[in-house]
Amino acid sequence: MTDHDDHVEANRRYWDGEAAASHGPLARAHWARTEPAWGLWATPESELSLLPRDIAGKRVVELGCGTAYVSAWLARAGAHPVAVDLSHEQLATARAMREEFGLDFPLLHADAERVPCADGTFDLVVSEYGASLWCDPRRWIPEAARLLTPGGRLVFMRYSPLFALCAAPDGPAAAALRRPQFGPGGLGRLELGGRVEFVLPHGEMIRVLRDAGFTVEDLVEIRAPHPAHRDYHEVSAAWARDWPCEEVWKARLTG
Repeated sequence: MTDHDDHVEANRRYWDGEAAASHGPLARAHWARTEPAWGLWATPESELSLLPRDIAGKRVVELGCGTAYVSAWLARAGAHPVAVDLSHEQLATARAMREEFGLDFPLLHADAERVPCADGTFDLVVSEYGASLWCDPRRWIPEAARLLTPGGRLVFMRYSPLFALCAAPDGPAAAALRRPQFGPGGLGRLELGGRVEFVLPHGEMIRVLRDAGFTVEDLVEIRAPHPAHRDYHEVSAAWARDWPCEEVWKARLTG
């Protein structure tokens, strides 16, 4: 088994197991939103402008869609989304929500690092904690470039490198560095008890994007609101008001 197959299969098992069960009940609330709200802190689209204003009519692929609520938001806005995920269980929830809410867009069971769609099929690639966290950036970002038309856009949300440096294995992030940035145990591929996440430092992420043909247009580091609607096991709202735990990248394919 290659390193590629190793992390893909580990994450498939993770999302088909306990994660599918725990995230399924949240799907309905996400699908019911009238305005997109992104990430842990439900940052509204009106603040982030993550999606282009001329989204109506655009062909969009969501890489690592989970329960596909982002694609539901896109469909309501007049876009033509295709939602891609490697988890049968997550897509089962997405199909149930699609029927309940009366929306119609394709759900594609596939690895976001190897999407069975033709070159230049889409105008926008989007990922909210999907491929952007669970796939190898050296594979999924070139794949996003392949899927886009020249001049197409890539937008994605992920954990920030600072959060990954301060994260604890069994509790919330601390106000101290808990792993090195370089060398063994550092940033990059993070082995986390049966699942694999990828968090590259900013410089390396810029190089990966540039090598795939992208120009970075914006990087938005997100601050938790006050008051926040909740804390999380991995990070408190108080921590995320002092330091960014998540961030949005916006890039355009040169050409």
